[in-house]
Formats: sequence, structure tokens, C-alpha cells
Amino acid sequence: MTRRVFLTLTAPALLAGCGYHVAGRADLLPKNIRTIAVVAFANNSPRYRLADRLPQSITREFISRTRYQIVSDPNRADAVLEGGVVNILTVPITFSTNTTGVQIHVFLRVTLRERATGKVLYENANLEHRERYEIATDPVAYFEESDAALDRLSRQVGASVVSAVLEVF
Repeated sequence: MTRRVFLTLTAPALLAGCGYHVAGRADLLPKNIRTIAVVAFANNSPRYRLADRLPQSITREFISRTRYQIVSDPNRADAVLEGGVVNILTVPITFSTNTTGVQIHVFLRVTLRERATGKVLYENANLEHRERYEIATDPVAYFEESDAALDRLSRQVGASVVSAVLEVF
């Protein structure tokens, strides 16, 4: 019994000293980075709205989860986050009499650079995200779901990018 009590009391202390932390909560960027500019994304795909949504989602995620001030002018920022939509693939994955399931695959590149030195703080040239949505095959019941799917996907990308930047992963 005393062994169990000892382990119960010492386990939290041991975990606190081992570097354990909740994913997405660390901040491993240099301490001199206080402001970040998230610039417009390049777009090499036929879907124009996604490239507009991604910087907005990343900006919202930085504001809600971090201490960094987000600025619009890259010349006033300590670091600049830039990226681009490399490609978008839309693939039907399920078929039924009423609906067709579609999966969007988005391929991105993202780079965070320290503005003063040009040093790359984070880079991922092969970021991939997926989102699924349904299309009604009946013309009367048809509802365009792809815009809502792109909104969901951009929120996922925003959360993923901010977590990766903070963890320098």
C-alpha cells in the first residue's frame, strides 16, 4: 500500500521534470520573435478561395492560441509566414443512389522565416490535408457542400500549422 501511495505522489513530479508537455502548447520559437506577419498564399490550383482562407485561418489560430502579435505588414514583423497551395485533388470515394462522397486532398508548402536574418524557423514543403464531403445526386436535393468542406479544411490547416510552428516539428 505504501508503494502505491509513493508512486501516486512522485509520478507527477517525475513527469514534470522529463520535458513532458501537451502537444500544441509548447513555444520553441526564439524569444526575440514577438510579431508575425502571415502573408497571402500563392495558389497553383484551380480553387481560388482556399488560398484566401488559409492565411485567415492561420492568423485566427495564432491570435487565439499564442502570445504573438499578428501584423499585416511583413516589414514590421519579426517573422514572416508564407505559403502556397501546391495542388488540390478532388476524388469521389463512395457512391450510393442518393449521394456521392468526395474527398479533397490539399497539398501545401509553408515557411516561417525570421525577417532580420532570413533564417528559416519552420518549413514544410509537403503538407497534406484531407476533408470529405457529400454531393446529392438528385438535382432537386443538390446542395453545394464543397465550400463548407474547404472552410473545415482551412481551420484544420490553421490549427496544424500553428501547432507545428510552435513545436518546430
